[in-house]
Amino acid sequence: MKKSILACCALLATLASCRTAPMNPAEEHAFAPVRVVLETNCVHCHGDNRLSTMPPINDTHALTKLVGTSWIVPGKPEVSRFFQVVIFPDTVPGAMPPSGHAISKRDVQILRDWIKAGAKVPARNITLHPQGPLPRSI
Repeated sequence: MKKSILACCALLATLASCRTAPMNPAEEHAFAPVRVVLETNCVHCHGDNRLSTMPPINDTHALTKLVGTSWIVPGKPEVSRFFQVVIFPDTVPGAMPPSGHAISKRDVQILRDWIKAGAKVPARNITLHPQGPLPRSI
């Protein structure tokens, strides 16, 4: 009897440690356009192989750590450093991406709308993967 109770407790503890945040399809759907912008324009440099001085954007948990700081001020894209650097002209030092081409107006609008709406990130951690060609500056 004691062995079966211990086995059940061990199994429950193991299952509890494997638990992940529940998937919320609505929040992941709302984040999907932002994810595409990040994976196309940001993750090449701000992913796993980033310089230590760069803020990480390799998964949504890392992105969450930027929300609520000067990097991403929910509701205020124009004062968010993250947004400011993507709207700088290419001639301004610090403009992102540093590849000599600005991101599209559509992508800028997606980021603006996301931050304006509160910069919500899905609770479930999503790994972000670089998409498309590498920026020329790498």
